[in-house]
Amino acid sequence: QQANSSQHDGRSESEEDYNTPRTPLRTKVACQFCRARKIKCDGRPICANCQRRGIACNYVPV
Repeated sequence: QQANSSQHDGRSESEEDYNTPRTPLRTKVACQFCRARKIKCDGRPICANCQRRGIACNYVPV
């Protein structure tokens, strides 16, 4: 009888997943358009939402 090798390699499934990020990285500040619309902003100099709409992408200094 041969046991499943993943159960006897010294690591549990939770240990294997330890290094994977659980939540995506968040931007520190949303641009004015995304903030006003309360939508997700990717934080790039010209975010995808503004680029798609062809509008200026402005960030307010903190």
